[in-house]
Amino acid sequence: MNDNFHRILYNYLIETGLSENVAAYVNLAILMVGALVLAWFLDLIIWKVLRSVSLKLARKSKTNFDNFLVANRVPRYVAHIIPLSILVELVPFGFIGFDYGAQITLKFLNVLFVILTLYVVKSVFRSINDYLKTKPRFRDKPMGSYIQVFMIFAWVVGIFTIFAIITEIQVWKFFTALGAGSAVILLIFKDSILGLVASIQVSINDMVRIGDWISFDKFGADGNVVEISLATVKVQNFDNTITTIPTYALISDSFKNWRGMQESGGRRMKRALIISQKSIRFLSETDVLEFQKIQLIQPYLITRSEQISTYNTANNINKDLAINGRNLTNIGVFRKYVIDYLQNHSAVNKGMTLMVRQLAPTPQGIPLEVYAFSSDKRWENYEYVMADIFDHLLAALPYFQLQVYEIPVGVATTSSD
Repeated sequence: MNDNFHRILYNYLIETGLSENVAAYVNLAILMVGALVLAWFLDLIIWKVLRSVSLKLARKSKTNFDNFLVANRVPRYVAHIIPLSILVELVPFGFIGFDYGAQITLKFLNVLFVILTLYVVKSVFRSINDYLKTKPRFRDKPMGSYIQVFMIFAWVVGIFTIFAIITEIQVWKFFTALGAGSAVILLIFKDSILGLVASIQVSINDMVRIGDWISFDKFGADGNVVEISLATVKVQNFDNTITTIPTYALISDSFKNWRGMQESGGRRMKRALIISQKSIRFLSETDVLEFQKIQLIQPYLITRSEQISTYNTANNINKDLAINGRNLTNIGVFRKYVIDYLQNHSAVNKGMTLMVRQLAPTPQGIPLEVYAFSSDKRWENYEYVMADIFDHLLAALPYFQLQVYEIPVGVATTSSD
C-alpha cells in the first residue's frame, strides 16, 4: 500500500513532465516535508495534551513530585517520543529507491531517540533530587552526588549505544573494548571516581551534611555547606563568598565540623585572663574583711576564714609571716568569684562543663582560663555573652587587687655604638 501511494505521487510527477531522476528526488523531498510537518503537528498536539493533563494532576495531587516533573520539562521531552517514533516508521516508506539515504536517516533518528531518552532520564533524576530535598530526612544528604553517578552511567551507556548505531557494531563489543582501555578511562574519570568514593564515605560516615557549618583552613572555607556534588562541595562563607572544595578533600584532609556544637546544649567559651604575677599575694585579715563586702563570695570567705583560722590555731602556726600555715590568696578568691559569677549567669549552661582553671605561668603572667558553655549557640548572641562576661571580669580585677598583664608601651629605647 505504501509502495502504491509512493508510485501514485511519483507517476503524477512524471506526468507533469519531470524526468525520472528529478521526479524521484522531488517525490522524496515532498514526502520528507510531509513527514516532518506531520511529526511537528503531532508533537504540538501531544505536548498540549500532556501539559494540560500534567498541570491538572499536579494541582490535584497530594504530593509535589509531579510539580517537579513539570518544572524539569519531563512532559515536554516525553511529547517528542511519539513523533520521533512515527518518523522512524515513515523512513522506509519515504526513501523507496534510496536505500543508503534511508540507512543514514534511520541512524540519525535512532541517535536522536537515544539522546532524547537520556534527557528524559536526566529530567526524571533531577525531579527526584528536587523532591527529596523537600523531605527533612534527605534534605541534608548529598543526593546530588548519587544522581550524578547515575547520570554518568546513563551517558556512558548512551554514548556506547550511539557508537553501536553508527558503526553497526554490537554494544557488548564496546564494553569489551572498555575493559581493555580501563586504565585510560580511570585516568580520564579519576576525579569523578574519587568524588564518588568520597561522596559515599561522607554519606555513610555522616561526616558532612548540607547546612553544616564547617571550617577548612586549607581552602579558606568557614561557613555553611550549601551543595554537595560528585566532584565539589560548595561552602558559603560568612562574608557571603563561595568556596569550592574537592569532595575527596573531605576524607583526605582535616577539617572542622561545628554540627556537634550546634546540636549540643551550648557553645564553648574558652578564653583566659593573663594576670600579672606581681599583683598576686596572700590576703591579710583586713583584706579578707574588705573582700567580704563582695556579696557573691561573702559566705565563702566567712566559712573559709573560719576553717583556716581553726587549722592555724590548732597547729600553733606562727602568723608573723604570712607564708606560714594556710592562707587565702587574692587570685584564689578571684577564681572562686569567677566560678560563682558564672554559675549565677543566666546565659551560661549549668548542665555542661563549667570551670575556671589556672594554666602554667608564662613570661607574660599567669593565664586564668574560663571554660564554660553559652546556652545561646547563635554566633551574634554567643559573642555578646562572652564579651559581657569578660567585661565584668576585667572590671572586677581591681577589687581583688589584681592586674592584667600589658606590654609596656611608650618606653623609649636607645642604642649606642
